[in-house]
Amino acid sequence: MKTNKEKQQQVFDALKGTYGYTNVFEAPHLSKIVISAGVGSVKDKQKIELIQDRLAKITGQAPAKRGAKKSIASFKVREGDLTGFQVTLRGTRMHEFLNKLLTIAIPRTRDFRGIPSDSFDEMGNYTLGIKEHTIFPETSDEELRNVFGFAVTVVTTAKSIEEARALLTHLGFPFKK
Repeated sequence: MKTNKEKQQQVFDALKGTYGYTNVFEAPHLSKIVISAGVGSVKDKQKIELIQDRLAKITGQAPAKRGAKKSIASFKVREGDLTGFQVTLRGTRMHEFLNKLLTIAIPRTRDFRGIPSDSFDEMGNYTLGIKEHTIFPETSDEELRNVFGFAVTVVTTAKSIEEARALLTHLGFPFKK
């Protein structure tokens, strides 16, 4: 497995001709990966614990609880009520999760033909929605009634969407053609 310095050097070598980089630190790199799952209107404590447990198994890190920022009466949500879980990965765990996501999990999705290439925000970050957590090998497939989805946000240091797309393509993201 390649170290972060080797990966950064490869990205620099691949993109320096296109974008005119003169220094390795000018090239974009991954900053962090944020995995977030909402619990919605679930009041069942077992289901909430299941979501928390599965996220911990998938990421290798305990998820943090996220509460509602303000009360919304029509949704019967009070400020501070549990709305979801979030995990932020950096460094080695980030690269291990990304490798597992790209080589094992995404190809296991049903009718896989690539991931959408239009999910970039203005800052060069990419968000991918995963409909079923069961595509990861750590989760048990026997409980198919408790399937939940989550979002994976890949935060980069790219200055534009084109740079971010080139970085993620070089890292092996299977974008649709």
